Amino acid sequence: MDVPQLLAEIDGELSAQGSPERAVQEKAYLKSRLDHYGASVPAVRAVAKGVAKRRPPLGRDELLALVDALWVGTVYERRRVAVGILEICADRLQPADMGMLERLLREAQTWALVDELAAVVVGGLVERHPELGDVLDRWAGDADFWVRRSALLALLVPLRRGGGDFSRFSRYAEAMLAEKEFFIRKAIGWVLRDTARKRPGLVYDWLLPRAQRASGVTVREAVKPLSAEQRSAVLAAR
Repeated sequence: MDVPQLLAEIDGELSAQGSPERAVQEKAYLKSRLDHYGASVPAVRAVAKGVAKRRPPLGRDELLALVDALWVGTVYERRRVAVGILEICADRLQPADMGMLERLLREAQTWALVDELAAVVVGGLVERHPELGDVLDRWAGDADFWVRRSALLALLVPLRRGGGDFSRFSRYAEAMLAEKEFFIRKAIGWVLRDTARKRPGLVYDWLLPRAQRASGVTVREAVKPLSAEQRSAVLAAR
């Protein structure tokens, strides 16, 4: 694979799909420091899918090289393509790649990149390699709130399915419950909300004794799937 040539092709497709008006709006909405072409989310996903479907398929080394090349620089849509390719080709990642993923999370600086990386890419890798839970334990105490948010969201998908490691999530959420950072408060509520869709009783029992300490953002998200009686009890406990 010729990485510079492929990068040029991707860049051309993204630029052609761009809209100056959308670029201005998206940059303002995301409070982004990056440059934006203004390509729509479906357009960016289509580019990522096209790359992933190339023949011969990307090997692990080629995947990592392309992701690095896309991430370098200041173009938001290139980074979105990098995240999309990592999602589609996630089965090629190995535990040794957690360092690279951590670097991307630290450099992302926006939920629009962090959340998919954390929930889908990192979460899938941790699910396949449970020993990587030790890395999430470290992330949960990191000084960077995006990394702490990633530790929470890496547990989301299996919890949403009705499985997952709620005990680990509980430890993280308990330690972060009093945080003032909106993106932490929202992430705790998000994971609780999606867990409650399959196991409302589990979330209710966890949230009720903590309702007074949890933020309004956390509680409003978490109670959405609960029964009317459960919601009333949690809100009354606040």
